[in-house]
Amino acid sequence: MRTGGNVITAVVGALFPVRCAGCGRITDPVCPVCPACAAGLRRAPVLAVPPTLDAWGAAFAYEGVAREIVARVKYRNERGPLPWLADAMVRALPEHPGPAAVVTWAPASAGHRRRSGFDHGELLARAVARRLDLPAARLLVRDAGPAQTGLGRKARSPGPPLHPAGTGARCRSVLLVDDVVTTGATLGAAAGALRRGGARRVVAVTAAATPPRPR
Repeated sequence: MRTGGNVITAVVGALFPVRCAGCGRITDPVCPVCPACAAGLRRAPVLAVPPTLDAWGAAFAYEGVAREIVARVKYRNERGPLPWLADAMVRALPEHPGPAAVVTWAPASAGHRRRSGFDHGELLARAVARRLDLPAARLLVRDAGPAQTGLGRKARSPGPPLHPAGTGARCRSVLLVDDVVTTGATLGAAAGALRRGGARRVVAVTAAATPPRPR
């Protein structure tokens, strides 16, 4: 016998079918990836942890289906994949940030927020925070400057211009959330700003990490 929640899920799935981000087949309403495509997702590559971080984990390699799902959240404001992504990110945590921790995010550029009307990093951070039963707070402010997306490795290296938003991180452990890591510059800049704001420990988790290019 179906419970009330299962009945609602079944009705919603029938009226608004969810299609797999990989193959386009209709899939489970609570999962944006069918089992066959999920089996092809690769774990995130092992990359060096930026020196300003205490630990960092990532859920997936930023390629194929994982790349498409992140793009849907980041550029198309699709909220359906958020729970699935947040679950994967929690599983990828290198360590639990602690019961007194706070969850924050690396802010998107002003241009991205203006075009899209939202900050995808905040959406991810709040979804992760709910699963860990931790508070989420805006602890970073991003000054004017170009988006990291599309820049070369050298241009990315300083990271975006970030500074702490008040003293909310003081004497606290912070879990820093971001969507994709390519060079680690954004995470490094964000963690440095959090420490300037008083954070004693900064652990990061991202939805994906870009595999290194073959030499």
